[in-house]
Amino acid sequence: MFTGIVTDVGEIVSREAEGEVIRFVIAARYDAAGVALGASIACDGVCLTVTAVEPARAGCRFSAQAGPETLAVTTVGGWTVGRRVNLERALKIGDELGGHVVLGHVDGVARIVAREDGPETVRFTFEAPAGIARFVAVKGSVCLDGTSLTVNTVEGVRFTTHLIPHTLHETTWADRRVGDPVNIEADMMARYAARLAEARDLGY
Repeated sequence: MFTGIVTDVGEIVSREAEGEVIRFVIAARYDAAGVALGASIACDGVCLTVTAVEPARAGCRFSAQAGPETLAVTTVGGWTVGRRVNLERALKIGDELGGHVVLGHVDGVARIVAREDGPETVRFTFEAPAGIARFVAVKGSVCLDGTSLTVNTVEGVRFTTHLIPHTLHETTWADRRVGDPVNIEADMMARYAARLAEARDLGY
């Protein structure tokens, strides 16, 4: 479980196909001694399991494998060496919940359709798949590439968010351009509310 508060920006240093999975090696600033085998790390919002870790200059390098479902549903299949990715370690009991509850189970891929740069902030417009867009609400939360963001406006399958200087500096969002795909995870509470409403309409 995560919060959507990015704690590091990593870089993919290796990509290797291993049968039906792809193994990535990611460089991060995390202390290798504090990253356990089997730990979960959200990489651009995708919960991946650490399969190996070693100390490296200014931090560590950890390995993670992505299977067929992850490759089909997320942007992971398009990751290449040199790509920067937003990272977040799993939430610990007692940690501050600064964003919202994020599972790292990406629902699909949205796309940036507009970027408006202000003097210090950036306003992005996204287009989400219809099945996911119904969970996006004004003033609600949405997780995009592992970042907990507040929804400003919604019109059909399109919605906007406004990023402040801190977010742009501490994540990969300053790199994002029109046409880029991004991982989207809808708010868990919105999904449960929709399911409860559906069950009520079906009479159970």
